[in-house]
Parts: sequence; C-alpha cells; structure tokens
Amino acid sequence: MSDVQEATNQLLDVNLCENQMSIQVTESGPRSESEHLQVTIGATVPTGFEQTAADEVREKLGSSCKISKDRGKIYFDISVDSLAQVHCLRSVDNLFVVVQEFKDYQFKETKEEVLKDFEELAGKLPWSDPLKIWKINTCFKKKKTKRRKLNPNSSKQKIDNGRGDTTVEKDVKKELTNSVSDSQISDYYENPAIKEQVSTLIGDGLTSCKDETEENSKEEADPEVLKFRVTCNRAGEKHCFSSNEAARDFGGAVQDYFKWKADMTNFDVEVLLNIHDNEVVVGIALTEESLHRRNITHFGPTTLRSTLAYGMLRLCAPQPTDIIVDPMCGTGAIPIEGATEWSNCYHIAGDNNPLAVNRAANNISSLLTKIQVKEGKLPLGLPIDTIQWDICNLPLRTGSVDIIVTDMPFGKRMGSKKRNWNLYPACLREMSRVCRPGTGRAVLLTQDKKCFAKALSGMGHLWRKVHTVWVNIGGLHAAVYLLKRTPQSFVHPSEEDGERCPW
Repeated sequence: MSDVQEATNQLLDVNLCENQMSIQVTESGPRSESEHLQVTIGATVPTGFEQTAADEVREKLGSSCKISKDRGKIYFDISVDSLAQVHCLRSVDNLFVVVQEFKDYQFKETKEEVLKDFEELAGKLPWSDPLKIWKINTCFKKKKTKRRKLNPNSSKQKIDNGRGDTTVEKDVKKELTNSVSDSQISDYYENPAIKEQVSTLIGDGLTSCKDETEENSKEEADPEVLKFRVTCNRAGEKHCFSSNEAARDFGGAVQDYFKWKADMTNFDVEVLLNIHDNEVVVGIALTEESLHRRNITHFGPTTLRSTLAYGMLRLCAPQPTDIIVDPMCGTGAIPIEGATEWSNCYHIAGDNNPLAVNRAANNISSLLTKIQVKEGKLPLGLPIDTIQWDICNLPLRTGSVDIIVTDMPFGKRMGSKKRNWNLYPACLREMSRVCRPGTGRAVLLTQDKKCFAKALSGMGHLWRKVHTVWVNIGGLHAAVYLLKRTPQSFVHPSEEDGERCPW
C-alpha cells in the first residue's frame, strides 16, 4: 500500500497546487484554509464487518473511527490531504462526506410537520466545507473521465456537466510531468483493465491540451447549472413518512437553496439523507459506484464482493509466509484480494468446476495487465496459483496449510440444501486434514447455518469456533465463522466410514 499512498499523495499535491482557485466555494477563502480542512467521512461497509473496517481506518489513516448504530456504516475524521488514501481503503463500499449529523433528531407528530422541517433544514446546513471536499474529489473523477476518452476500447464516456471547476492555462511540460502520477491514481478508480500504454496517453495528452483549454474557456463564459438528486435511506418503524416523501421535500428545498437542476439519472451531485430511528445524517456522495468493483472482470453466478473478501481475510490475521487456500474459489475474489493486500503470503485458488477455475485465471490475468499499465513495466507476478481439484480429496499434504478462507455453497444458486448435509461434514474433515494443528485457522461463509452447525458439532475435536460474524448477502442472512484448528492430529477415517465427495 505504500506505493499507492505515495502516488495518491503526489496526485493530491498536484491537484491542490493547480486547482486551488477552482475548488473554493467562495473566492475569498485563503489557500491554506483548504489545505488544512478537516471533515467527517462516512463509509458503507459489509454488514457485520464494521469493526474490521474501523480497524483498517485506524491502521492506515491514523484516524479515530466511530461505528454507527445504523448497521453497515462507519464515520471518521480526516484532513483533505488524506482524501486520496481514503479511496484506497479495502473494506469500504461507498464513501460520502458528512454535511451534518443529528444524533437525536426530534421528529414532529404529523407527516406534514416533519416534511416541513426537512424543507427548512436545507437552508440551515453547513454546506461550504463538504462542497469543497466534493470538488476536490471531482478532480479524481475528471482524471478517470479523461482516461476513458483516450481509451479506444471504452464504449461509454462520461460528459462533464458543468462541475464548476475552472482550470488556468498551464505549461505543457508541467502537464507531462504530472501525467505519470495521474495515471497511477486513475487506475485505482477504474475496474476495466486499461489497454493503452503510458506513452500513448502522454502523446494524446499533448494533442488534446489545446482543446481542453478551449473547453474550459467556454465553461467560464457559459457555466452550466449543476444537476443533482437526493437519495433517502430510511430504517426504523416509528416514522410517519416514506423515504420518497422525505427525498422529494428535502430535495425541493435543496434545489431552491442552490438553484441546481434536479436529475435522477444524469446527476453531478448526489445528496444523501440517511435516517435510522432518531439519527439523521446529511451527506454528499464521493463515489459513483461501490469500491468493491476493483479486481473482478469475469463474473460468475455467486461472485463475492471484494470488500467482504477482505474482511474475511483480515479476520484470520495472515502472517508473512502463511499458505492461504480457498478450496471453493469461484471467480477467485478471496485469493485475488489476498494476493493484492497480503503479497508476503502464498495463495492457492481451487475449485472443482473448470469454468470457475478459468474465470479465476482470467481475473488474475486482468489484474496483472492493470498492474503492468500502472507501473509501466512487466510485473513479476502475484503470489497466487489456480488449480482444479476435488474439495473432499485435496492434493495437499496433511498439515501443510495455515489458513483456509472460502465461501461455501448456500444451496441457493449453487448446490442444494439437501446435498449440503453430506458436503459440509466432508469439507470440514478434509480441511482439518490439510490445516496445521494448533495454529491453523479457517474463515467460512455460509447461509446454510443449521447444516453448518450440525457438521461442526461432529468436528469438535478438530475445530473450535472462535467468533461468528452475521452478514447480509444480497438480502440473505448469512454467517462468517472463524474456526481455530485444535492441536489434535488428524486421523484418517476407517475405510468403511469413508465417503465420496457429494459434488
């Protein structure tokens, strides 16, 4: 992560120096005011992994972090120079800057009175600093948009609809000097692997420099009105209004206050109104799509989110030289995330389905291509291998694996509930064989909790349950189990007790 943080810091320094005048909401604000700006950032995370995300924030940003009563959200304070590093967090899905938080909002008794309060609230909020952060964040998006325009393989181009940034004409040499750091950070906000070489990007940048300056001049002469939408997320049973009603009335007041244009699909600014019981948080979105869309380009029927994969891996605290195995890898989300974040470990991605193994290999190849473009040279590779195997008869030595992390079949889109009653005990038995006695651990995700509990009860001499994290997977209530391998040595079952894998 050190290389990424260094690159993002360089980009942020460039943006602050070059775009300082454009990111001020009021022209009178001094330059140092934005540089030392402190704001609260909100982040959505996989439910159940709030503490894991909070630990990552403290570790990588050095910021204190608060876990919201509303599940799946955390809040932390940062300075503006840490904004780029926030986008590099591995455990967060979406980011927003907090305009104001009301910990005990007093709702009126009638719906009309509550909606009237929401209308009046828009004009009382401290919008200035959050909008500065939004404008700095928009610089990142503009770099991404520029790369997409220069990419001949890109079929979709995002049009800048009057974001309000005014760029002063710069020296061409200075623009070229910054191109490398710009490309590094741009890659972090794009999911498709970028095919063009850095040299092509710089060459195209020269030819487009004049056109870009002319475009900016036109924007100065005829600035467009920003487009916005309000999204309300509401949880609680004691509210006398709906989410749509709150978004409608609060959004109307925001429109009157800023004179922005409402647009539900092609918007520049997304204002968030998060309501959980008596807690109300108003924010401005900093991400257009979830940050979990970072590694996977070839999807399967049950592809796991990268943020959830990171949380599962972090639960087992990987140590240098650990051998980490995902015996039912699917598209490889877990081992790919592990190889990216814990490159000092060795990761094995295996599955019994040849299509799944092929998808995992393709995802690894796409990630290597992305790294090649970012670094401008052929990467040495990732500490990861893929293999097709039988989960009940792994081609691994007894006691040779340190960590097992996998997403077990729920019996919904993959497998069946009936087959799980034979599969789960067989899996746990084979996992206990290859896992190191005493120090080995396993992190297993499943929605078939009853079946898993039954299988685990028969393996009490080999596995000890340490912790359970309750998660929500696409509306399904699932659980992540952290297991510790007992010191007892594995004894092969007798031949009459042996069973073939129920796949």
